[in-house]
Amino acid sequence: MRILVLGGDGFCGWPTVLHLATRGHTVAIVDNLIRRQWDIELGTHSITPIAPITERIATWQALTGQAIPFYDGDLQDYDFVSKVFREFQPESIVHFAEQRSAPYSMIDRAHAVFTQVNNIVGTLNVLYAIREFTPDAHLVKLGTMGEYGTPNIDIEEGYLEIEHNGRRDVMIYPKNPPSFYHLSKVHDSHNIFFACRIWGLRATDLNQGIVYNVVTDECERDARLWNRYDYDGVFGTALNRFCAEAVSGYPLTVHGKGGQTRGFIDIRDTVRCIELAALNPAEPGEMRVYNQFTEQWSVLQLAELVQRVAREMGMAVEMSHVENPRVEREEHYYQAKHTKLIDLGLEPHLLTDETIRVLLEKAAAHRDRINTADFPALVRWK
Repeated sequence: MRILVLGGDGFCGWPTVLHLATRGHTVAIVDNLIRRQWDIELGTHSITPIAPITERIATWQALTGQAIPFYDGDLQDYDFVSKVFREFQPESIVHFAEQRSAPYSMIDRAHAVFTQVNNIVGTLNVLYAIREFTPDAHLVKLGTMGEYGTPNIDIEEGYLEIEHNGRRDVMIYPKNPPSFYHLSKVHDSHNIFFACRIWGLRATDLNQGIVYNVVTDECERDARLWNRYDYDGVFGTALNRFCAEAVSGYPLTVHGKGGQTRGFIDIRDTVRCIELAALNPAEPGEMRVYNQFTEQWSVLQLAELVQRVAREMGMAVEMSHVENPRVEREEHYYQAKHTKLIDLGLEPHLLTDETIRVLLEKAAAHRDRINTADFPALVRWK
């Protein structure tokens, strides 16, 4: 297939590009490289060194003979978006190109406004470009499980059948997003649903859980292909932070009680889910929703797992409960359905001691790039 990956330089986008290319798809990247600029803004960086995008692409071509076209531009520029769609004529569009950090969106008014304008306008431009230039193409859009929040009922895959005053209907599952970032994803979902309904577009909305691991077969072929390993309080995940803290001799900082439970997925499963969605497109006029995660963990369970594996590796690791900067329930019911991608053939990689060991070893190998001042979560929701 001809697959256009929007945000192909990012944490999910880059390994997806290589995965798709390895499996014979013709892949092109669209990215404005702003994620690298946010590192400069925040004064932090990935634990693993990240090569420039031109070096990444040249390295891949040298290893495989596969050329990957790169379009450098912003999705908010419709002239740019139009040019890309006219030239590449994608059959499938994989859309990662959004500001994806909840804490970043909560820094202040300017960051909240930027997040929503960037994400919502960019997605709207993509929808209009599909309609105008490639109306039969299939949009594979990365959503987030955070759109649902933590309801006290089971989370279905996108839609909920309800009965009210003796009548029944199927509606988009109610949303209760916990940040301005997550709100932008909810707006995206509704805009995509509307565009499919009125224009007959086809889309798959992938509500992804928190992604862990930084290793895929393709990214490990050469150090210049390595993926991001973010650990800081704005773009880093709790699991990455725990691993970085463990190798730095810093107590594992559990926010609040640590009962916050979420869905999780290995990056190796993320790239496979993207391909499965692309190979099995939605029907015209349909927006499918898949919950893209493979298991559920609480923050405290993750900390205990990292602590145990790190101690087995000879590290003296303690744990500390710190104030939770977010406004969220720390103990709650959480049960989300996630069967549709399994039905398409996904064979999950579950979080194991070995995965934690690899993450700890990678962090330890680049311990000099870890700044303990980046561990605390300085962004407050209130």
